[in-house]
Amino acid sequence: MTIEEFTYKFKEIKELGFIPTKRKGPTGIGYTLETLLGIIENNEAHPDIEGAELKAHRTKGNSMITLFTFNNKVWQMPPLEAVKKYGSLDKTGRQGLYYTMSLKPNSAGLFLDVQKTNISVRHITGEIVATWQLQTLADRFIQKLPALIFVSTFTEERDGIEYFHFYRAQLMQGTSPNLLADQFRAENILVDLRLHDKGTRARNHGTGFRTYEDKLPLLFNNIKDL
Repeated sequence: MTIEEFTYKFKEIKELGFIPTKRKGPTGIGYTLETLLGIIENNEAHPDIEGAELKAHRTKGNSMITLFTFNNKVWQMPPLEAVKKYGSLDKTGRQGLYYTMSLKPNSAGLFLDVQKTNISVRHITGEIVATWQLQTLADRFIQKLPALIFVSTFTEERDGIEYFHFYRAQLMQGTSPNLLADQFRAENILVDLRLHDKGTRARNHGTGFRTYEDKLPLLFNNIKDL
């Protein structure tokens, strides 16, 4: 489907007002919109509409999504050493480094430091655990989300059934290292460390870069109403 075809169909959907969900649960919003657009549900990792991902958002919702993961050549100290030195025990007694990083030091003394060209996870002693170049993160972001069609949706419940009014669609494109730096400082992008002690090495599930759905528009340079 082209952007022009989507725009035409979306105007028709918008005029329908509130529509009952076609599937119960949190995935109902996306499934309902795709069904109305005539998009067949699939699990393939390719754009939905002419190079753009499609995302329907409940206006009053605040769900989190993972933008991408990235670990390549970022560790300034061996990951297993970082786990042993700064990790904590989970319920099974396994040592792990499972932290959502913020600008304020956590219980292990780790915090996220944002500079002009990079971000890093540091310890209050000054030791650097890992560093990501902002340009690399911007490139990764654009690779994963070259364009996003962001559909804002009013919701209400009637007799236990969720209804959606898809009222606005925006085409969002492009980002930059400076923009991402600002959003890291505002803590609109969160960094999730996800690794644990596997004995002779650290098992890394991928550092996740996450955001709240309602913050997505803040991560793009160009936004156009469709």
